[in-house]
Amino acid sequence: MLPTSKDQLLFTPGPLTTSLSVKKAMLHDAGSWHWEFNNRVTAIRQRVLAIAGLRQEDGWETVLLQGSGTFGVESVFSSCVPRTGKVAVLSNGAYGERMVLMLQALGIDHVVLRTIEDTPSDPVTLDQLLTADAAITHVAAVHCETTTGILNDITALGQVVRRHRRSYIVDAMSSFAAYPIDFAAAGIDFLISSANKCLEGVPGFSFVIGRRSLLVAPEGTARSLSLDLGAQLKGFEKNGQFRYTPPTHSVLAFEQALNEFDAEGGVAGRSERYRTNHATLLAGMRNIGFESYLPAAVQSHIITSFRFPKNPAFTFDAFYRRVANKGFILYPGKISQADTFRIGNIGRLFPNDMRQVVYAIGEAIDEMGIKLRP
Repeated sequence: MLPTSKDQLLFTPGPLTTSLSVKKAMLHDAGSWHWEFNNRVTAIRQRVLAIAGLRQEDGWETVLLQGSGTFGVESVFSSCVPRTGKVAVLSNGAYGERMVLMLQALGIDHVVLRTIEDTPSDPVTLDQLLTADAAITHVAAVHCETTTGILNDITALGQVVRRHRRSYIVDAMSSFAAYPIDFAAAGIDFLISSANKCLEGVPGFSFVIGRRSLLVAPEGTARSLSLDLGAQLKGFEKNGQFRYTPPTHSVLAFEQALNEFDAEGGVAGRSERYRTNHATLLAGMRNIGFESYLPAAVQSHIITSFRFPKNPAFTFDAFYRRVANKGFILYPGKISQADTFRIGNIGRLFPNDMRQVVYAIGEAIDEMGIKLRP
């Protein structure tokens, strides 16, 4: 393959394709203690809160945390669940199961409410669980489970949690800024997302949006030094600084990404582009002969799982390499119930990019001698 100056397009759930201007924003150095950088961090925290439709005056905060979204989720468990707490995890994919692994590692009591990978978490079953187990203090759910692309109804689930007066933790890693999220209607206490998802920044930090009263937990609650959200928040309030070395270049890129998010029309504008991307992708893949895994009623416009062709000549590795050599990076499947691969449509992608990847996939299938239609 000849070298090219153009990056391959990433059809993944993140890290994802970013704009040239976001990349260029990283071509500068920033002093981690310098007032100018710290002012930028303060402004970013406020801007993220505004995207969520929340205000500091009403007791809400955004805490940036070095590390991927996984670090952010684990920081909530390790910092904000009391030593006597118990977490109910709603799981229908790999990221719900990752929460379980975190709780096991942290030694936090928990129970898992599982549904199969093509079925959303069920509010009725959750209601029954919370009625039966008064020891549960927190409920944790994934909004868009990118194992399949399924969208869980975090509002319906949250209303059950609120009725039982438990705390509600939402992993909105791949949905925040691409779907409107009503914190009040859903009763959300903590929401976690990441710079390199639908806000279209680069990897380097996650962020937690939470009620200040719950973030600043009693002394001795935190089970980790570096993941202590309360201490990180106090550091920002004291001098605007991260407690430990900040991801300066990622922060600069994120600032530019937020500018582009605003210019696109915020959540409404970005959601519209992603919905159009998804519709374009789905129509094209069906025209070739691919079958999507999820029913339309629960399919998000973030990432879509497609079933492998029923042809012994198809291997994902060979297929993936052919498509990658044409300039398009797909994503392998994670589903235990079926053989699938995934195509994301978030990031700096547009409908024409979706048409191009579909064309490349059609070429790859032809080159492999596979016919998807009679």
